[in-house]
Amino acid sequence: MKNPIRGTVTFTNGEVLQTGEITGDISEKDMRRIQIRETILSHFEKEEKLYNMGIKTLSLFFIDEVAKYRQYDDNGDELLGEYGEMFEQEYTNILNDNLTMFDTEYQKYLRSTCSDVARVHRGYFSIDKKGRSVDSSVKRGSDISDDISAYDLILKNKERLLSFEEPTRFIFSHSALREGWDNPNVFQICTLKHSDSQTLKRQEVGRGLRLCVDQSGNRMDSESCGDNVHGINMLTVIASDSYKDFVADLQADIKTVLYDRPSKASIEYFVGKTVMNGEIPVVIDNKQAKSIYKYLLKNDYIDDDDNVTAEYRNDLANNALIPVPEELKDIETGIHKLIQGVFDESVLKDMISDGHETKVKDNPLNDNFYKKEFQALWKSINHKYAYTVDFDSSELIKKAIDYINTNLYISELQYTTTTGQQKADINQYEIERNDSFDTAKTRTQTLRHAQVSQIRYDLIGKIAEGTVLTRNTVSEIIKGLRIDKFAMFKYNPEEFIAKMIRLIREQKATMISRSYKL
Repeated sequence: MKNPIRGTVTFTNGEVLQTGEITGDISEKDMRRIQIRETILSHFEKEEKLYNMGIKTLSLFFIDEVAKYRQYDDNGDELLGEYGEMFEQEYTNILNDNLTMFDTEYQKYLRSTCSDVARVHRGYFSIDKKGRSVDSSVKRGSDISDDISAYDLILKNKERLLSFEEPTRFIFSHSALREGWDNPNVFQICTLKHSDSQTLKRQEVGRGLRLCVDQSGNRMDSESCGDNVHGINMLTVIASDSYKDFVADLQADIKTVLYDRPSKASIEYFVGKTVMNGEIPVVIDNKQAKSIYKYLLKNDYIDDDDNVTAEYRNDLANNALIPVPEELKDIETGIHKLIQGVFDESVLKDMISDGHETKVKDNPLNDNFYKKEFQALWKSINHKYAYTVDFDSSELIKKAIDYINTNLYISELQYTTTTGQQKADINQYEIERNDSFDTAKTRTQTLRHAQVSQIRYDLIGKIAEGTVLTRNTVSEIIKGLRIDKFAMFKYNPEEFIAKMIRLIREQKATMISRSYKL
């Protein structure tokens, strides 16, 4: 049941969702696969440009269990864990999409150095002498040694790792933070683990906040790259849902570092602020912000450093403020609240509202409802009717089977990724109005290798309930479906059930329309 007044939806099981919340059959493995895929996609999107500049691109995965990336059988032979398998599947698909017929140096690099999927990713873990992974929390002792081929490459041999001759470009790590590992050419960070520690997440992101180097070891800073330094040294964090809170906290931290609260009545301070014109919200644009600033300067309400002066405070206290220009009259009250907010933060509290607050207003019954004329009309139309219908079940079963086999199509699961880029130069006001990122772009793709839903569905019962038919009738319809049509159930069970109900009801309605009685 939808409640537009409160902005909620209540389901038959009692669950209530507020605007902006999500729920459903969310597979952990599907989420991790999407993160791995998006990391590889982001890697390839940057790699060719950086390769042509002599810069090697690295991507770093943080995981919570070594066994999810690498395992060993009873004979000590190494096996891929679930993350390793996901990576190789997704990398192979994306590599094939990026290979072209052009004979460029980058294409040669992909075909020669990067074509063997087993060599492009490595795990940075401690292992015992038998070659078995151990938890990184275990302290190294005499019975533990390092995996020289991966551990030394990643931890010590940075020059080798950053060489195009070394195929390793994707690193899975469990203990890079504890070991103090650092590499300037990490351009993607993906966290495949759960963590409520904001400090730990910031440390993880910090592993990618380094100025990269080229094949000669030259730092790609402003001296060597000029204005392009930010475009080159771009870190992409592939975030799970938990990172939404992390991003908010990170922006809040930036805001705290930049300022405790506004202290200057500058033009930039006013741009983007929302004030009220009666009951209509108005966002102050650049032209209005300049007019406000000129008004303050002209009347000595701010000094040369944009600080609010004693003259303004005195006029405010004496209720003798000079009127604002005519073009600002409609928002004068809001303007003065903003000005006062520079030296009195409490006046801004009533200017902040919930973005998810419903815009639908309550519509209570008015006096017309109680008038005799309306009550008479209501009584004449407020009747319930019951219909009984007889139809041939066998005919319905046959027609429903044919109709479903012809018209049933189920879409595979899709996901949408949103990518944004933080601006090179930001200030506290842009962060305050959530304008520190450039316009995001979105991409929707089909989820391959989707994890089969673990929810148990009463398929027959749900369809019987939705079509008001017996379980036996529904069972006969399902048994008559073509194998390829019934196989669509695994793509998207919820959609399968909903469309089965709709198609059966359409055939049922067709039969009822030919023969019914009141």
